[in-house]
Amino acid sequence: MTTDESNSDKGLMERQTTGEDRVRMVARQLSEPRTANWIASEADRSHEPTKRVLERLVDDGILRRDDSGTHTTYSPDYRRQAMQEATRLRDSGHTVEELTDRLADMKAQIRDWKDEFDVESPNQLRGTIADEALDAEDEDHRREIAREWEHLQRRIQIVGFVIREWDFLAPTSEPAEASS
Repeated sequence: MTTDESNSDKGLMERQTTGEDRVRMVARQLSEPRTANWIASEADRSHEPTKRVLERLVDDGILRRDDSGTHTTYSPDYRRQAMQEATRLRDSGHTVEELTDRLADMKAQIRDWKDEFDVESPNQLRGTIADEALDAEDEDHRREIAREWEHLQRRIQIVGFVIREWDFLAPTSEPAEASS
């Protein structure tokens, strides 16, 4: 690839997206709280315009702002994400019975890990890395299982919610009436 082609490809995102688009893309992909400066740097945009976009995303309920630390941070609104995921699962074409089977499978997997490693939580599993003489591959394997275990715990909450609220989450073509 020539230098001109490389520069052309590099600038493709900047040419096809606005600065606001880039901020929104970075913000929606956050996996941990980040400052406006960090987001601005990732989006290749200056601080003040980035902060204005972030505040709109907070107002829209897409991000949460945390002012409790030394720096204001922004993170995804996990409740909103969970509701969107619950709605997506409800509308996915799966039956409540299929989701109940998936829920049972996830819970069985966690029980298997508890039995296999004689622990009660992902962090206890991580703690076994320090307690036992393991090779690097076994340590990596346990860390990966701990991450998967935490993921399954979150999925269990969402799938359980979908099952409990199956009727409430059903798509409707009629707008809800406002109560007086």
